[in-house]
Amino acid sequence: MSSVVERRLLVNYRVAPEAAARLVPPPMRPQLVGGWAVAGICLVRLGQFRPSRLPGWVGLRSENAAHRIAVEWDGPRGRSTGVYISRRDSNSVINVLAGGRLFPGEHSLARFDVRETTQDLHVAFASHDGTLSVSVDVRTAERFRGSELFADLAQASDFFRHGSAGFSATRGGRRLDGLELRTNSWHVEPVEVQSVRSTAFDDRDRFPPGTAVLDCALLMRQVPVSWRPLAPLRVDADSVPAGR
Repeated sequence: MSSVVERRLLVNYRVAPEAAARLVPPPMRPQLVGGWAVAGICLVRLGQFRPSRLPGWVGLRSENAAHRIAVEWDGPRGRSTGVYISRRDSNSVINVLAGGRLFPGEHSLARFDVRETTQDLHVAFASHDGTLSVSVDVRTAERFRGSELFADLAQASDFFRHGSAGFSATRGGRRLDGLELRTNSWHVEPVEVQSVRSTAFDDRDRFPPGTAVLDCALLMRQVPVSWRPLAPLRVDADSVPAGR
């Protein structure tokens, strides 16, 4: 599959390793940066989403979200890195119906509210099942600053570029669907977070006070990408984290 990432906002938290470990199924474990796990919300608008052999004008456009944790695991070729996606949401009925069937990644249906100018971006969504809502406001910035995870923009960009393999939780609980983002035009911009609210990261049962702290946000715009299915990872159903 191919598409254009018209906008991809990565809102990143530094998370206590023990809190992140409770949410990640074996064989994965949290990938640590400076002693912290890295988790967050990916808010992406995809355009021209279609099979790669078809022209872009026939593709679909959709707003999507993913709650993710950076992970690593040991495989036949040694240590691998990527992200564990506990949940995907979309405003596209097609994504909800086809995700996990025609392409990897099960989605839940959500209503999105997006407003953007050249400097300001607001992205919010609420799931139709009433279990999840997010609201984020950011403003473009000249410099990357304030992060305790990454020393500079180049380090942050490199970290997320190498986490391009995503494995999504499934309703059956016995496998993780794999999908890899590929692009030759990777580019991120710094943004300043004006406000953020997430019923997932604000949940004090899941993240006791001090265990999930907003760290930074990054923005990608107008990046052509392709999506490569990956072999599913098998998990023990008894090890699937609670709160899926």
